[in-house]
Amino acid sequence: MIPARSPDPGLDAPERCRLVSEVLSRVGDKWSVLVVMTLGDRPRRFSELKRAIGSISQRMLTLTLRGLERDGLVARVVTPSIPPRVDYELTPLGKSLRGPVEALGRWAMAHQGEVQASRAAFDASSGTGGLA
Repeated sequence: MIPARSPDPGLDAPERCRLVSEVLSRVGDKWSVLVVMTLGDRPRRFSELKRAIGSISQRMLTLTLRGLERDGLVARVVTPSIPPRVDYELTPLGKSLRGPVEALGRWAMAHQGEVQASRAAFDASSGTGGLA
């Protein structure tokens, strides 16, 4: 496991927040979360990932995989064959993300009813019927 490091203590709070925000924008993206969870048990080919996720477009899956690879969370493994076989798998850093993502998913499932009730109450009291 990769040891956790806190941002450089010499950085001011806004700079630390910016750095954290950059990482959260990748790992908090809905497609990234789905890819990480789908790759959690084993490597998969592109077409397997697309089928498992379902509603993602080919372009969005390609962009998501590239971003995750760039950030060191996913590895693209090419096996020389005819045609070449390409698999995607979580790196050790990507595997370390599974626990927090699963915990967030459990929280969302446990509290989805409360969130929906709060939305309905807010929408009813504001008269907007939803977000403007």
